[in-house]
Amino acid sequence: MQPLRGTKDILPNEIQTWQAIHTIANNILNIHNYQEIRTPIIENTELFERSIGNFTDIVNKEMYSFYDQGKRNITLRPEGTASIARAFITNKLYNEKSINRLWYLGPMFRYERPQKGRQRQFHQLGIECIGSNMPIADIEVIKLATDILKQIECKEQYSLEINSIGNLQERERYKVDLVEYLKKYKHELDTESKNRISKNPLRILDSKYIKTQEILKNAPKLKEYLSNTSLEHFEIICENLTYLKIKYKINNYLVRGLDYYNYTAFEIKTNNLNQQNTICGGGRYDNLIEQLGGPKIPAVGWAIGLERLIILMQENLNQKIKKNRIYLAVQNLQTSDILWDIIHILQEYQIKFELDLSNNNLTKQIKKANQLKAQICFIIGENEIKNRSITIKWLQTRTQQTIKLSNLRKYIKYLKTFNNLT
Repeated sequence: MQPLRGTKDILPNEIQTWQAIHTIANNILNIHNYQEIRTPIIENTELFERSIGNFTDIVNKEMYSFYDQGKRNITLRPEGTASIARAFITNKLYNEKSINRLWYLGPMFRYERPQKGRQRQFHQLGIECIGSNMPIADIEVIKLATDILKQIECKEQYSLEINSIGNLQERERYKVDLVEYLKKYKHELDTESKNRISKNPLRILDSKYIKTQEILKNAPKLKEYLSNTSLEHFEIICENLTYLKIKYKINNYLVRGLDYYNYTAFEIKTNNLNQQNTICGGGRYDNLIEQLGGPKIPAVGWAIGLERLIILMQENLNQKIKKNRIYLAVQNLQTSDILWDIIHILQEYQIKFELDLSNNNLTKQIKKANQLKAQICFIIGENEIKNRSITIKWLQTRTQQTIKLSNLRKYIKYLKTFNNLT
């Protein structure tokens, strides 16, 4: 039996990486009063049709939708924001406080061609700041994305690209002129762009085809259609990013693939993964909650694709999350009551350890400790059991010493203080 195409088992030797990302995100976001939320992976299909947009690639081509036994049209969530907005409305979180800062981490599902960093079941880390239309909210969420990436220490360089896509009325005026311009070159556009002219012309702006990009160079520019309100909002964001020393590039062709965005749109990209180089994408969506039947409440947020992120930061994070480990080699597992006393003390000080369960001789157990790259081996042989003592062997230097069990707490305190034992 093989896993379904586009799905992947996350094995025990990889879980530490995922847990480290959750810990880093939780620590940073908790300081800024973002609270974790978990929504179901299945929702009514209508939720995504109404929020993402009927003419988007996600709704048209990529959603996993099916009818359940109750004849309800169900979809595996393709992204997180719509579900968060639905949960916000369903649970009337707007009654609890005026600003809701939420974050999530979980699996999403899209039917796409699997490739490096892109699976059909993939995972996103995302945040949503709901309740403020002020530019400072946009700045806060962008800063948090860069803070998390810095702490994870991606080994590749990444860059922030931002744009203002205005409000719905401004975009509608722009679409009319853009379509009029593109019709003159319809036969020269790539097939995908031809199909988008009548359905979703803004998505043509981020076409990866060189010929289409050349045609767009002389096309009307969205920024020429923006009101003073849109321009001022964007200018404040740029000024603050400069003050925060967050490098950015204004990309006039940047539009997000979801209909609900307005004003700010941004992406954080790396050059490492060819065309699939976006590791974080987000923006402002002031009308989505009202569109889904809730009150008119503005919001801004982003999502990071974890599979792509893990490819970039694997090497540095592996070094970051390595734990010094104690290996317990015991000569007789059946008669060593001292073993449980040792384990209780290690638990008390939250020291990671591994107990050898093989009942092999001590030489083989110590050899196994070396293979597992443990730093220290606690040896409990017949003499140690008799004398209620522990022989402590440092595997790299091969030095060893014997201490009484009664002195173990004092010894562990020393290890934690001077040898960074965790």
